[in-house]
Order: sequence, then structure tokens, then C-alpha cells
Amino acid sequence: MLERLELDDAELAFHPHWLSPERADAWLQQLDAEIPWSQPQVRVFGRWHPVPRQVAWYADPGVVYGYAGLDHAALPWTPLLQLIREAVEAACGQAFNGVLLNRYRDGQDSMGWHSDDEASLGTNPLIASLNLGAARRFDFRRKGTSRIGHSLELGHGSLLVMAGATQHHWQHQIAKTRKASELRLNLTFRRIAT
Repeated sequence: MLERLELDDAELAFHPHWLSPERADAWLQQLDAEIPWSQPQVRVFGRWHPVPRQVAWYADPGVVYGYAGLDHAALPWTPLLQLIREAVEAACGQAFNGVLLNRYRDGQDSMGWHSDDEASLGTNPLIASLNLGAARRFDFRRKGTSRIGHSLELGHGSLLVMAGATQHHWQHQIAKTRKASELRLNLTFRRIAT
């Protein structure tokens, strides 16, 4: 059961123990072993830098996802990712046609402040975020401010759903930390307009 989180101008639902520890462990190990992880580079102020994590994009045929100047060509769904997609769709009541996987090798891998507000995601996108492995703090800040407005811990087997106007009003990040030294995988399911 997803619990609603109270945050102004946002629709957030969270289940801290959506998966059993045994299933979360099994999915973490299998995904880490079978995904062909890559570390693309992005251009920032005229210089190329590797993104501070590893990524993979899986989607229905012909679905391309672009952000930060990168276009990700889709890999075909694996049997495990298809199973996970169906489970997440059932929990959210929403069909997804793609999943972005992020692999955080340790606490120094991160995701900077951003909103999932690309035009290809539609007006009020629903983003479902499944977390496997090390727990990391997930921060929100209102757009136009620099102060963290809300944080929660995304633990092993948790599911966070962001919907409605959330991406219009809020940014989110996974900051670097010295605490987390273990592997973390994050699967963000989304529906791309085709």
C-alpha cells in the first residue's frame, strides 16, 4: 500500500517496504549482473564530463529518451525487467513504456538537482522509482530556491511515485555522501510520448 506524503504542490506516494528483503536482494543481484551498464559523458560549459553514475535505458521498440543533451536508444526488455514493469504498473495503475536504470557504485555517485519535466513526458508525468541496495537520502527543493524543502530515505525495496504537478514545482537530487559505500540501483519507470 502506497502512503501519501504531504508536500505542497506535489503528489507523492511512498512505500518504504514495497518488496520483501528476499525479492529485493534477488532483483538487485540479477540486475547488477545482467545489465550492460554504461557511463555516458555530458557537456558542461564546453567540457565533457562523465555522469557520476552508470546508466541503462530499456523501453518498448522505437521509444527514445533524451535528457541533459543525451539521447538514449532503447534496449529490449529483459524477462526480469518485464516482470518488474508489470508489478510497478499494478501498484501505480499506470502503464509505462520505458525504464531508466541508474547504478550508484558508492556514496560518491550522485544525481544533481533536476526535475523530470522533459516535453516527451507530458504535462503531469507519473514517475515510479524503485530502489534496490544501499539506502540513500532523496531531497526535494522548490524550484527557484536553494534550500532543501523535504527529504526521505529511499531504502532497499522501496517504491516512490511522483505524479501530478510535482515536476512543475519541485526539483530532486541524490547528493554525494560519505556514509553509503554499498551498491544502489534505482529504476525509474516512465511513459514517453511517441
